[in-house]
Amino acid sequence: MPSAYAQNSAAAPVIPNFWDHKAVSDRPDSFPEKIQFLATDDFPPFVFRDPQGRLTGFNVDLSRAICLELGSSCSLRIKEFEALVPALEEEEGDAIIAGLMPSTTLNNAIRFSPDYLKLPARFVVGADTAFTFNENALAGLRIAVEAGSRHEAFALAFWPEALLSTYPSANEARQALKSGEADAHFGDGLSLSFWLNSDDAQSCCQFAGGPWLEPGYFDTGLSIALRKRDVDRAEAIDYALRTLAQNGTFKELYLRYFPLSFY
Repeated sequence: MPSAYAQNSAAAPVIPNFWDHKAVSDRPDSFPEKIQFLATDDFPPFVFRDPQGRLTGFNVDLSRAICLELGSSCSLRIKEFEALVPALEEEEGDAIIAGLMPSTTLNNAIRFSPDYLKLPARFVVGADTAFTFNENALAGLRIAVEAGSRHEAFALAFWPEALLSTYPSANEARQALKSGEADAHFGDGLSLSFWLNSDDAQSCCQFAGGPWLEPGYFDTGLSIALRKRDVDRAEAIDYALRTLAQNGTFKELYLRYFPLSFY
């Protein structure tokens, strides 16, 4: 389980924090005059279009906050997801902010910022059992997971004593919990935060236990991708991300888009 998240009180929402506040961050000697971000417009709640067709979302506001912190002019160019990396390489933009994750192939040509938001796994259980659920005592409990998911793989490896039930989709696993067919569901915390607040959930369930960020399963998150040779701009964005976490801007954005924290 993670060691880096902050909570003001027992009732306060948990705000993820992956920055070491004890670490000294040197201010870059110069900041870029402009940053043109590349993104898709079908990635809610990170980048999407509102009913009036305007671009909005967490990543949109985060990119603006980065530019404001650096004093840089800012723009956002929309591309299909498959076209993002070629567009970056051809200098049609300066940075990708679209949920692109590091890989062996991409790491040869692209530099990734530190993760600004990781995507943990979470347990959800019936609302009447949330306060008694113990994620360290799962023997005999019926745990619903999506078949073929990393959540299933993790559960098989680490909870052999649980009664694992697999379902073709995450939604079907959630419905099994809602109907009482399962005692708990283990899945993607981000998606579950929106489901719990939806009409479909009907206030049936709650998060229980802590966020799971185990290496090899749930430790990759959202970061910003830049050309590897673009060192100055990359260092400036890293500096801005750290500063936004320290001055409370990241917290404000997180609560704006994720009122039910998935941490």
